[in-house]
Amino acid sequence: MRPNTVKEKLSKGGSAYGTMVFEFNSPGLPAALVAAGAEFALYDMEHSGFTMTDMKEQFSYCRGIGLIPIVRPPAKTYAAVSQLLDLGAMGFMFQMVESKEEAEELVSWTRYPPRGARGAMFGGAHDDYAGGNLSEIMRAADARTFVLAMIETKKGAENMEEILAVNDIDGGHLGQFDLSLSLGIPGQFENPAIQDTINRLVSTCQRLGKTAACMAPTLETALDWQKRGFRMVSYCYDTGLMQAGLRAGIDAMRSAEKS
Repeated sequence: MRPNTVKEKLSKGGSAYGTMVFEFNSPGLPAALVAAGAEFALYDMEHSGFTMTDMKEQFSYCRGIGLIPIVRPPAKTYAAVSQLLDLGAMGFMFQMVESKEEAEELVSWTRYPPRGARGAMFGGAHDDYAGGNLSEIMRAADARTFVLAMIETKKGAENMEEILAVNDIDGGHLGQFDLSLSLGIPGQFENPAIQDTINRLVSTCQRLGKTAACMAPTLETALDWQKRGFRMVSYCYDTGLMQAGLRAGIDAMRSAEKS
Protein backbone atom coordinates (compact mmCIF):
# COMPACT_ATOMS: atom_id res chain seq x y z
CA MET A 1 0.00 0.00 0.00
CA ARG A 2 1.10 3.55 -0.69
CA PRO A 3 2.51 5.31 2.36
CA ASN A 4 1.12 8.62 3.54
CA THR A 5 4.16 10.81 2.92
CA VAL A 6 2.47 13.87 4.41
CA LYS A 7 1.73 12.07 7.68
CA GLU A 8 5.29 10.74 7.81
CA LYS A 9 6.76 14.19 7.18
CA LEU A 10 4.59 15.91 9.77
CA SER A 11 5.27 13.22 12.39
CA LYS A 12 8.97 14.07 12.11
CA GLY A 13 8.36 17.76 12.71
CA GLY A 14 8.29 18.86 9.08
CA SER A 15 5.78 21.01 7.24
CA ALA A 16 3.37 20.21 4.41
CA TYR A 17 1.55 22.47 1.97
CA GLY A 18 -1.47 22.01 -0.23
CA THR A 19 -4.90 23.50 -0.87
CA MET A 20 -8.59 22.88 -0.28
CA VAL A 21 -10.94 21.73 -3.03
CA PHE A 22 -14.59 22.78 -2.96
CA GLU A 23 -15.63 23.10 -6.58
CA PHE A 24 -13.30 21.68 -9.22
CA ASN A 25 -13.08 17.92 -9.72
CA SER A 26 -11.66 17.48 -13.20
CA PRO A 27 -9.37 14.51 -13.98
CA GLY A 28 -6.38 16.82 -14.38
CA LEU A 29 -6.78 18.65 -11.08
CA PRO A 30 -4.49 16.44 -8.93
CA ALA A 31 -1.69 16.58 -11.52
CA ALA A 32 -2.07 20.37 -11.78
CA LEU A 33 -1.83 20.67 -7.99
CA VAL A 34 1.33 18.55 -7.90
CA ALA A 35 2.86 20.65 -10.68
CA ALA A 36 2.18 23.71 -8.52
CA GLY A 37 4.00 22.13 -5.56
CA ALA A 38 1.08 20.81 -3.52
CA GLU A 39 1.71 17.78 -1.31
CA PHE A 40 -1.91 17.18 -0.40
CA ALA A 41 -5.42 18.05 -1.51
CA LEU A 42 -8.05 18.52 1.16
CA TYR A 43 -11.41 17.73 -0.45
CA ASP A 44 -14.45 19.28 1.22
CA MET A 45 -17.63 17.19 1.02
CA GLU A 46 -19.46 19.03 3.78
CA HIS A 47 -20.12 22.17 1.76
CA SER A 48 -19.44 21.19 -1.85
CA GLY A 49 -21.96 18.60 -3.00
CA PHE A 50 -19.17 16.23 -4.07
CA THR A 51 -20.43 12.66 -4.30
CA MET A 52 -18.77 9.40 -3.33
CA THR A 53 -18.23 8.71 -7.04
CA ASP A 54 -16.51 12.09 -7.41
CA MET A 55 -14.21 11.20 -4.54
CA LYS A 56 -13.42 7.72 -5.84
CA GLU A 57 -12.35 9.29 -9.12
CA GLN A 58 -10.27 12.01 -7.47
CA PHE A 59 -8.56 9.51 -5.16
CA SER A 60 -7.72 7.43 -8.21
CA TYR A 61 -6.22 10.45 -10.02
CA CYS A 62 -4.02 11.08 -6.95
CA ARG A 63 -2.63 7.55 -7.11
CA GLY A 64 0.87 7.33 -8.51
CA ILE A 65 1.62 11.07 -8.60
CA GLY A 66 2.43 11.59 -4.92
CA LEU A 67 -0.59 13.70 -3.97
CA ILE A 68 -2.14 12.71 -0.63
CA PRO A 69 -5.97 12.91 -0.65
CA ILE A 70 -7.56 14.05 2.61
CA VAL A 71 -11.29 14.63 2.96
CA ARG A 72 -13.78 16.42 5.16
CA PRO A 73 -16.73 13.98 5.08
CA PRO A 74 -20.29 15.08 4.32
CA ALA A 75 -21.29 14.06 7.84
CA LYS A 76 -19.66 12.60 10.94
CA THR A 77 -21.08 9.11 10.50
CA TYR A 78 -19.50 5.69 10.47
CA ALA A 79 -21.08 4.94 7.08
CA ALA A 80 -19.53 8.00 5.41
CA VAL A 81 -16.09 7.46 6.96
CA SER A 82 -16.00 3.73 6.19
CA GLN A 83 -16.99 4.23 2.57
CA LEU A 84 -14.46 7.01 2.01
CA LEU A 85 -11.70 4.84 3.46
CA ASP A 86 -12.62 1.98 1.14
CA LEU A 87 -12.59 4.39 -1.81
CA GLY A 88 -9.03 5.44 -1.02
CA ALA A 89 -9.10 8.40 1.37
CA MET A 90 -5.78 8.65 3.20
CA GLY A 91 -6.89 11.09 5.85
CA PHE A 92 -9.80 12.98 7.39
CA MET A 93 -10.51 16.43 8.68
CA PHE A 94 -13.46 16.01 11.04
CA GLN A 95 -15.63 19.07 11.48
CA MET A 96 -16.72 20.61 14.79
CA VAL A 97 -15.11 18.13 17.17
CA GLU A 98 -16.16 19.13 20.68
CA SER A 99 -15.11 16.47 23.19
CA LYS A 100 -12.64 13.73 23.98
CA GLU A 101 -15.37 11.10 23.68
CA GLU A 102 -16.36 12.31 20.23
CA ALA A 103 -12.74 12.36 19.07
CA GLU A 104 -12.24 8.80 20.32
CA GLU A 105 -15.31 7.59 18.44
CA LEU A 106 -14.28 9.30 15.21
CA VAL A 107 -10.79 7.79 15.39
CA SER A 108 -12.23 4.33 16.06
CA TRP A 109 -14.03 4.42 12.70
CA THR A 110 -10.67 4.85 10.92
CA ARG A 111 -8.93 1.87 12.54
CA TYR A 112 -9.39 -1.88 12.14
CA PRO A 113 -10.10 -4.08 15.17
CA PRO A 114 -8.86 -4.42 17.83
CA ARG A 115 -7.89 -0.73 17.77
CA GLY A 116 -11.15 0.41 16.22
CA ALA A 117 -14.34 -0.54 14.41
CA ARG A 118 -13.47 -0.17 10.72
CA GLY A 119 -15.20 -2.76 8.57
CA ALA A 120 -13.18 -5.17 6.44
CA MET A 121 -13.06 -4.95 2.64
CA PHE A 122 -9.90 -5.96 0.84
CA GLY A 123 -8.67 -6.03 -2.75
CA GLY A 124 -10.33 -2.69 -3.50
CA ALA A 125 -9.42 0.93 -4.16
CA HIS A 126 -7.92 1.57 -0.73
CA ASP A 127 -5.28 -1.16 -1.06
CA ASP A 128 -4.75 -0.58 -4.79
CA TYR A 129 -6.64 -3.78 -5.70
CA ALA A 130 -3.54 -5.72 -4.78
CA GLY A 131 -4.69 -8.16 -2.11
CA GLY A 132 -2.02 -9.83 -0.01
CA ASN A 133 -1.55 -10.56 3.66
CA LEU A 134 -4.58 -9.17 5.50
CA SER A 135 -2.77 -8.48 8.75
CA GLU A 136 -0.13 -6.46 6.91
CA ILE A 137 -2.75 -4.55 4.92
CA MET A 138 -4.63 -3.67 8.11
CA ARG A 139 -1.44 -2.56 9.84
CA ALA A 140 -0.39 -0.41 6.89
CA ALA A 141 -3.86 1.11 6.55
CA ASP A 142 -4.00 2.05 10.22
CA ALA A 143 -0.51 3.51 10.07
CA ARG A 144 -1.11 5.70 7.04
CA THR A 145 -4.55 7.12 7.91
CA PHE A 146 -4.19 10.73 9.03
CA VAL A 147 -6.80 12.33 11.32
CA LEU A 148 -7.34 16.02 12.06
CA ALA A 149 -9.88 17.34 14.54
CA MET A 150 -11.31 20.72 13.62
CA ILE A 151 -11.37 23.26 16.43
CA GLU A 152 -14.12 25.57 15.26
CA THR A 153 -16.66 25.96 18.06
CA LYS A 154 -16.61 27.55 21.49
CA LYS A 155 -17.02 24.14 23.13
CA GLY A 156 -14.32 22.59 20.99
CA ALA A 157 -11.92 25.40 21.88
CA GLU A 158 -12.67 24.91 25.58
CA ASN A 159 -11.98 21.16 25.29
CA MET A 160 -9.03 21.51 22.93
CA GLU A 161 -6.47 19.91 25.24
CA GLU A 162 -8.39 16.66 25.82
CA ILE A 163 -9.44 16.40 22.15
CA LEU A 164 -5.91 16.71 20.82
CA ALA A 165 -4.52 14.33 23.46
CA VAL A 166 -6.55 11.43 22.03
CA ASN A 167 -4.38 8.70 20.51
CA ASP A 168 -4.40 8.71 16.69
CA ILE A 169 -5.64 12.30 16.49
CA ASP A 170 -2.68 13.59 14.50
CA GLY A 171 -3.45 17.28 14.81
CA GLY A 172 -5.86 20.11 15.27
CA HIS A 173 -7.19 22.12 12.33
CA LEU A 174 -8.27 25.70 12.91
CA GLY A 175 -11.78 26.51 11.66
CA GLN A 176 -11.69 30.28 11.94
CA PHE A 177 -14.94 30.99 10.11
CA ASP A 178 -17.24 28.76 12.16
CA LEU A 179 -15.30 29.62 15.29
CA SER A 180 -16.08 33.30 14.79
CA LEU A 181 -19.78 32.44 14.37
CA SER A 182 -19.77 30.24 17.48
CA LEU A 183 -18.19 33.04 19.52
CA GLY A 184 -20.72 35.59 18.28
CA ILE A 185 -18.13 37.67 16.40
CA PRO A 186 -18.66 36.65 12.75
CA GLY A 187 -15.67 37.42 10.56
CA GLN A 188 -13.78 39.29 13.29
CA PHE A 189 -10.60 37.27 12.94
CA GLU A 190 -8.43 39.86 14.70
CA ASN A 191 -10.65 39.73 17.77
CA PRO A 192 -8.64 38.71 20.86
CA ALA A 193 -10.89 35.68 21.39
CA ILE A 194 -9.96 34.29 17.94
CA GLN A 195 -6.31 35.18 18.33
CA ASP A 196 -6.18 33.52 21.74
CA THR A 197 -7.65 30.31 20.29
CA ILE A 198 -5.09 30.36 17.49
CA ASN A 199 -2.24 30.74 19.96
CA ARG A 200 -3.60 28.02 22.24
CA LEU A 201 -4.11 25.64 19.32
CA VAL A 202 -0.51 26.00 18.22
CA SER A 203 0.93 25.75 21.73
CA THR A 204 -1.26 22.73 22.59
CA CYS A 205 -0.23 20.92 19.42
CA GLN A 206 3.43 21.64 20.08
CA ARG A 207 3.19 20.44 23.68
CA LEU A 208 1.42 17.20 22.67
CA GLY A 209 3.59 16.52 19.62
CA LYS A 210 0.67 17.02 17.23
CA THR A 211 0.33 19.06 14.03
CA ALA A 212 -1.29 22.49 13.93
CA ALA A 213 -3.15 22.82 10.62
CA CYS A 214 -5.07 25.62 8.94
CA MET A 215 -6.58 26.96 5.73
CA ALA A 216 -5.10 30.38 5.03
CA PRO A 217 -7.20 32.40 2.56
CA THR A 218 -4.41 34.86 1.72
CA LEU A 219 -0.64 34.71 1.37
CA GLU A 220 -0.26 37.29 4.14
CA THR A 221 -2.27 35.09 6.51
CA ALA A 222 -0.42 31.96 5.42
CA LEU A 223 2.99 33.48 6.17
CA ASP A 224 1.79 34.85 9.53
CA TRP A 225 0.30 31.53 10.65
CA GLN A 226 3.32 29.60 9.39
CA LYS A 227 5.56 31.86 11.48
CA ARG A 228 3.33 31.29 14.51
CA GLY A 229 3.73 27.51 14.29
CA PHE A 230 1.22 26.02 11.85
CA ARG A 231 3.00 23.20 10.02
CA MET A 232 0.22 22.01 7.72
CA VAL A 233 -1.13 24.83 5.61
CA SER A 234 -3.80 24.71 2.92
CA TYR A 235 -3.10 27.78 0.85
CA CYS A 236 -6.54 29.12 -0.01
CA TYR A 237 -9.01 26.95 -1.99
CA ASP A 238 -9.71 26.20 -5.63
CA THR A 239 -12.25 28.90 -6.55
CA GLY A 240 -10.50 31.46 -4.36
CA LEU A 241 -7.20 30.90 -6.14
CA MET A 242 -8.80 31.00 -9.58
CA GLN A 243 -10.74 34.18 -8.85
CA ALA A 244 -7.78 35.94 -7.25
CA GLY A 245 -5.55 35.21 -10.24
CA LEU A 246 -8.21 36.17 -12.77
CA ARG A 247 -9.15 39.33 -10.88
CA ALA A 248 -5.54 40.49 -10.68
CA GLY A 249 -5.04 40.06 -14.42
CA ILE A 250 -8.31 41.70 -15.45
CA ASP A 251 -7.83 44.62 -13.06
CA ALA A 252 -4.31 45.18 -14.41
CA MET A 253 -5.54 45.17 -18.03
CA ARG A 254 -8.39 47.57 -17.23
CA SER A 255 -5.98 49.90 -15.48
CA ALA A 256 -3.62 49.77 -18.47
CA GLU A 257 -6.50 50.54 -20.82
CA LYS A 258 -7.28 53.73 -18.92
CA SER A 259 -3.69 54.95 -18.81
